[in-house]
Amino acid sequence: MKSFPNRKRQRPSAVPQTDLPTVLLTGADPWNGEAMNPSWEAVRILNGTTIANHRLLAFQVPTEFRASLRRVRHLLTQYRPVLVICTGQASTRSTISLERVAINLIDAPIPDNRGFQPIDTPVIHAAPVGYFSTLPLKPCLAALQKAAIPSEISESAGTFVCNALFFGLMHELATRKELRRVRGGFVHVPSLPQQAKSSADKTMPLDQIVRGLTIVIEAALYEFSSG
Repeated sequence: MKSFPNRKRQRPSAVPQTDLPTVLLTGADPWNGEAMNPSWEAVRILNGTTIANHRLLAFQVPTEFRASLRRVRHLLTQYRPVLVICTGQASTRSTISLERVAINLIDAPIPDNRGFQPIDTPVIHAAPVGYFSTLPLKPCLAALQKAAIPSEISESAGTFVCNALFFGLMHELATRKELRRVRGGFVHVPSLPQQAKSSADKTMPLDQIVRGLTIVIEAALYEFSSG
């Protein structure tokens, strides 16, 4: 396994470059009665910046089984990115969680934002049982740990909208000929401190989440360019 190199981190530029290859980021809208979603709060800060000569474009997706995947399909067609990282909130976690595998199963513990609550249902009928992330998870984890950002590789993205979107994304990348070289995956982020309902709740400051996602993007782009 290659380790993330010791080199000066490139500060994201605030000037979008439309002629640069695109990194597509998504964050989710608030759900389950929350006033905000840290995944969207984080990626929208990165929108329009550049890292390693790639432009970052961030979009909000609805916390809805059907609409979230429709949105991502449209974004893939419109922007033809080289890298896609979808993000979502994991309120029970205190780390940046790099998801390893998406499964073809919806078993919703609560309804999505449209009141839809499928139980024991495939994300996509006649699709494979699962897909692995194509992000370089170990180098990304090593880079996060070097920066002292709490992080992990997660073996389960759950069975709610985040997993469904992750699975749908990877199915698009695997089955659409024009997207076969695009890498993608899913990252869960903790809740923000202002969302905590008690001192025992697991949270992470927004600036640390943004820094963590920046490191993941930079590490991924380095691995792909050198690999």
